[in-house]
Amino acid sequence: MRVALILGVLLILAVNGAAAAPATEPFRPYLTDASLALSVLVLLGLLLPARQKLARSKPQTEPARPAPPALPATGAYAEIVSFLSMLQEQGRLVHFLMDDINPYNDAQVGAAARVVHAGCKRVLQEHFNIHPLRTEDEGSTVQVPLGYAADEYRLIGKIAGQAPFSGVLVHRGWKTDMVKLPQLLPSAHGQLPAIAPAEVELK
Repeated sequence: MRVALILGVLLILAVNGAAAAPATEPFRPYLTDASLALSVLVLLGLLLPARQKLARSKPQTEPARPAPPALPATGAYAEIVSFLSMLQEQGRLVHFLMDDINPYNDAQVGAAARVVHAGCKRVLQEHFNIHPLRTEDEGSTVQVPLGYAADEYRLIGKIAGQAPFSGVLVHRGWKTDMVKLPQLLPSAHGQLPAIAPAEVELK
């Protein structure tokens, strides 16, 4: 490619030199056109390798990732929202958590927490059979058996060797062996159910 460019430059010089000679007066318009065409070819020859090099050095753009699918309006997600709705209806849980409690004093927050506690406890007892994982009193020494379930024990402190382990029960843990959530029908408009309806007082 470099040799062709050099030859093109030499041809341009030769054509320009010939155009200046008096004997070539009748051919001067053609020589000028030939000089222009050779100049364009040389220019293209210079630009083409630079463009190819730029294309090779340009980083590959990552293909566009598809948008994550929207949450389905039925099934487990709808049941979760429905359960949250029960906690809101009977314990005002969402109101309590989403409200800014900083303007209230401790006595007011404590009084509201009692209402939330009583209502949410009622919902939990109605839909779950919740009981402690360990029946021993907190602070007593307990054994963590060999082959224990990882979701039933959180070991803290100095952990060395293999189970069984002996330690002090800091928290008894919780588990349930029954879940009774309402079965929801598919939403007519394809959306998750509302947690709590907007309340409008008509006048």
